[in-house]
Amino acid sequence: MPRVFKGSIVAIATPFKDGKLDEKTLKKLVAFQIDNGTSGIVPCGTTGESPTLDYDEHDRVIEVCVEAAAGKTPVIAGTGSNSTQEAITMTKHAARAGADGSLQVSPYYNRPTQKGLYLHFKAIADSVDIPIILYNIASRTGVNILPETIAKLARNCKNIVGVKEASGSLDQMSQIKTVCPPDFQLISGDDSLTLPLLAIGGIGVISVVANIVPRDVSDMVAAFLSGDIKKAEALHYKLLPLTKTIFIETNPIPVKTAMGLMGLCSPELRLPLCPMEEENLKKLKTVLKDYGLIK
Repeated sequence: MPRVFKGSIVAIATPFKDGKLDEKTLKKLVAFQIDNGTSGIVPCGTTGESPTLDYDEHDRVIEVCVEAAAGKTPVIAGTGSNSTQEAITMTKHAARAGADGSLQVSPYYNRPTQKGLYLHFKAIADSVDIPIILYNIASRTGVNILPETIAKLARNCKNIVGVKEASGSLDQMSQIKTVCPPDFQLISGDDSLTLPLLAIGGIGVISVVANIVPRDVSDMVAAFLSGDIKKAEALHYKLLPLTKTIFIETNPIPVKTAMGLMGLCSPELRLPLCPMEEENLKKLKTVLKDYGLIK
């Protein structure tokens, strides 16, 4: 079972059809990613609309991704919660289902202290053997996992192996590299900051835009890690207009809309997410056309 997760890892969207989970299309999306060089699949993240999946659907999305990946690429299941016991239950299921790791978002809404964050993640890590990647995104959760807390978890929990950093702060990311063990995995949680993060010692990205352009994201990360900085820079700047537009409204509204326009899956969302504003939809279509993704 892999303990090092590097390269382009997709935060995969969850396709729906008439309000139900579309398992057939989900399997096709996983195959699409594998065929285009993606280094890992993250089901049931923010991009996968995890807050609106019921427990059975959440479990099933993970199971389908594990089945579809068939050992060809790691599956890192999103099993975080603002309830520690709920996160433990979901993470244990992911381990039984064959997931290669777990992505654990910091508890949202209840805003724990740094001590509470430490105890929360440690309890989850102690409950399973699979590797765990922390997910730090204060803009959605209301609490920042400080570098010192991450370092303490990395030292005291053998299966907490990395962090998906979406703080937007390269300074904080640099601090994490400074205070954590050398083999602790720093992974980008912001598509537009992937290249800068790689430059300070990161090893990959958990990407939203890879849902629609998996090959380019994979090639960018691979180019940098192999020392071809010019190619990585060229792909970064090629991707940048698309990356910026994919976040013009709340994720995953634009990326799922783009997937619908490209025929990858239905653009169907679950409330409280809703279709894009017409003006923003026009901007998205223009960028997709310029990139050559739609006519």
